[in-house]
Amino acid sequence: MAKADIDFEKELWDAANELRGAVSENNYKNYILPLVFIKHLSERYEMVYEQLDNQLKEPASPYYTTNKEEKAYVLADPDEYTRHNTFILPKEATWTYLKDNAEQDDIKVRVDDAFDLVQDLLTERNAQLNNLLPRIFVKSELSAKQTAGIINLLSHPKFSEKENPESDILGRIYEYYIGRFAMAEGSGAGQFFTPGSIVRLLVELLEPYKGRIFDPACGSGGMFVQSLKFINEHGGNKDDISIYGQEMTAQTLRLCLMNLMLRNLSFDIKLGNSLLDDKFPQLKADFVIANPPFNVSNWHPEDLPEGDPRLFGTREEFTTDGSANYMWMQTFWHHLSDIGTAGIVMANGAMTSNSKGEKNVRQHMVDNSMVDAIVRMPDKLFLTTGIPACLFILSKNRDGKDGTHRNRTDEVLFIDASKMGTMASRKLRVFTDEDISKIADTYHNWRTKGKKYEDMDGFCKAASLEEVQKQDYKLTPGIYVGTEAEEDDGIPFEEKMDTLKTTLLQQFEKGEALKKRIIENFEKI
Repeated sequence: MAKADIDFEKELWDAANELRGAVSENNYKNYILPLVFIKHLSERYEMVYEQLDNQLKEPASPYYTTNKEEKAYVLADPDEYTRHNTFILPKEATWTYLKDNAEQDDIKVRVDDAFDLVQDLLTERNAQLNNLLPRIFVKSELSAKQTAGIINLLSHPKFSEKENPESDILGRIYEYYIGRFAMAEGSGAGQFFTPGSIVRLLVELLEPYKGRIFDPACGSGGMFVQSLKFINEHGGNKDDISIYGQEMTAQTLRLCLMNLMLRNLSFDIKLGNSLLDDKFPQLKADFVIANPPFNVSNWHPEDLPEGDPRLFGTREEFTTDGSANYMWMQTFWHHLSDIGTAGIVMANGAMTSNSKGEKNVRQHMVDNSMVDAIVRMPDKLFLTTGIPACLFILSKNRDGKDGTHRNRTDEVLFIDASKMGTMASRKLRVFTDEDISKIADTYHNWRTKGKKYEDMDGFCKAASLEEVQKQDYKLTPGIYVGTEAEEDDGIPFEEKMDTLKTTLLQQFEKGEALKKRIIENFEKI
């Protein structure tokens, strides 16, 4: 967010702090975000109602009429609201009603009742939206006063989409809270949140203007929202994209569905474990954009059918229970269309892992010209894990036959961005706009016909497949771009330092004990 929004952010966090003491921090989002969502639906309903009312009064409008019955019919026609991706809300489900009754002793009941009313409309519209708004306020430890505090703060005019029609204000509130809740939750938040600058980089690399976008580990939907922003910034049309996603946690799925509805995007998001229960077996996407969980072990590859169409070979040779990283890669590749490209966030270890079930997949990917580019990223980009990460760009669009891109089937582009980024806080690094442009422009200049690309020592190198094969299929950019290729064990520096300090202190203690025994022995002589 822009610096001008700092006050906006502080007040939003103050709203979350209304929950302090009654709700654990990792549950804040379950109370705040449904209210933001209800406010969005309510404001959209009011805006569509007012728009229709104005058209009925305007002589130049095709809706114009002086007949009261006709007016009443149009204003109460559900289809008019469905066309604008909203609903006719009962009075008791509107934000105005909740705000007017915020000081009532039974406000918690009224909020849960509003959730019920809206949930009925959502379920009727789309069965996937079932249980999006469970009754949670009455049974919570929140007081009526705390509930009123949140409603009153979210009712401020600067948080209104009606007052700020072009600002995506409620979407930004939502995005802000998801980010802040990730910070509050620490490591538990990784399942639903990928930091914005990483998502932006992926989207700028892939340029998803039109076609099918798929994220089989979609979390709260950040990849989709950033894709929409990219389309808007480049003058595209959101109707040109179709969104598909799968998420294995029901609570996170609810976040995603609300997030996408806030942006009025059409979507098909399903609940399930993408590795063992692929809900979109026939889907071929033009873009796969994903940040799957890193290094998942004990994921039970033995439960895959022997002839699983995603596998590059036999289950025994192309999977390992030690890490699901390369099963994700095979899943992404399987879901690409003939001209599709995938951008994936991966733990650095995936670039060099030597276990049979991983190296076999990586070797197959290199030998069969599936890997388009590798970007090594700096540390501290994630709020939720210290594990350093990289980006794998896989593509079925490497032969230049689409007319836009050149033939690069015999090359892999390596970018070492490990020294880039700016510390936004003591713990978090972010990519600046300039960083993102430099990395994305390098990739586009390399792959696009007619553009000029040059290797740059220490930053980028277009290596031949033969060079990669000679390096035993290691994909660490440092090996190719001319910087020192350091093996990364994925353990954050702070943890290493703590371990070293503990070991050293233990050795000092042993040394003191030994010194004491030696002195005692001398005295006995």
